Amino acid sequence: MAPDQGPFSRRFPSSRGENTNTSEDVEKGQTPSSDESKKTQTTNNGTTVTWKERITHLTWAWFTFPMSTGGIALLLAQNPHRFPGLTTLGKIVYILDLTIFLLLTTLIATRFLLRLHTLVLSLLHPTEALFFPTFFLAVVIILIGAQSYGGPATGPWLAEAECVLFWIYCAVTFLVAVGMYWTLFRARPGRLTLQSMTPGWILPIFPVMLCGTYSGAIAPYQSTDHAEAILIAGLTFQGLGCMVSFMMFAILMHRLIQYGLPAPNLRPGLFIAVGPPSFTAVALITITSSFPPDSHYFATRPAVLLQTLQSLADFIAVSLWCLAFWFFCVALLSNLHGIRKMTFHLIWYALIFPNVGFTLATIQIGRALDSPGILWVTSAMTIVLVVVWLGVMGMHVEAVVRRRILMPGVDEDKDEYREDDRKHDIPVPPSRPHSPHGGVRRISTR
Repeated sequence: MAPDQGPFSRRFPSSRGENTNTSEDVEKGQTPSSDESKKTQTTNNGTTVTWKERITHLTWAWFTFPMSTGGIALLLAQNPHRFPGLTTLGKIVYILDLTIFLLLTTLIATRFLLRLHTLVLSLLHPTEALFFPTFFLAVVIILIGAQSYGGPATGPWLAEAECVLFWIYCAVTFLVAVGMYWTLFRARPGRLTLQSMTPGWILPIFPVMLCGTYSGAIAPYQSTDHAEAILIAGLTFQGLGCMVSFMMFAILMHRLIQYGLPAPNLRPGLFIAVGPPSFTAVALITITSSFPPDSHYFATRPAVLLQTLQSLADFIAVSLWCLAFWFFCVALLSNLHGIRKMTFHLIWYALIFPNVGFTLATIQIGRALDSPGILWVTSAMTIVLVVVWLGVMGMHVEAVVRRRILMPGVDEDKDEYREDDRKHDIPVPPSRPHSPHGGVRRISTR
């Protein structure tokens, strides 16, 4: 999928209202994100780019950063092999996650205050809008982490607050998912194509799906009545998110078979497909293991029923884990195949967060099966993910310093499209008629 095409590919302008690409640049395989332009402080027309201007290009995709950082904090909290200082290290990462989230929330609010019209445009832009749900994913990871790190020390008030926040989170993310997919369904004919599909189309339903994981994390600290309601709601939304994701998987498989792998810079996004089956496996195990035996539902049924459901959840989780592992292998091979052609983009954080879910699912399965071997594998997986997180974070900082991102024409709010889509005659939304910058001309491949 071209980075500017997706389920919102309609006649919407970019949130910056400019385009620095030319047809000559595209024919040479160069874009404003090429090495030469990345090292400069100016745009192609010679205008100096100030930090104030750069902040106006901070997009929703930046929340993949705290989302992944919070995921690492959760992994450190759940790691089965503890050593002195691991909990403290996890708390440090969690505090870092909070700091990054608050900083990015302040910066993106500043962007919208500097240019008020860009808030609506960011929610309608064919690429940037896809990353809007990452804001809610970052929020839910913080909420789960609050229970993991703050629950033992804060007292009962946190459990009561988490109960209220859970229902608010479920309602908001459900409405967001409905709104985003409704926008997809009402797109004009010809704006959505099979070739432009990526796993990013799953992102609008992802926050809803995390309701299941969230419920399993906080239910053990709730009263019986509250726990039962929370777990049933979590299972309901987990089922919704899982089913919608699986429907998107069918489209993804069709797209990959018919058109092959996406462009190298987009291939880290294939790891997104690892997330839904992984987090569903986590939710099934944690929900069934957290269900109070004295709840209203089980109080009127045989006691063995709960044990049966727990065993069934374990076996279904193993099947889902295998699906996640299959997607992981496909994504890994695809990225290794194009690694020499890849440059850093925020989608690289897909290397972390979905695989956090994969590792958490493996931990839960290892505990359910009481397998020391599986649990040792999860410790190794955690170490690898921490190393990858540090590497991606380092490349992220370098990309900002070298002006490879957070610049006009190189972020998710740009209004340019890749040559590959034009080569396959993929229709793209035109630039605004009143825009002072014309769009990239169509390249003939005949």
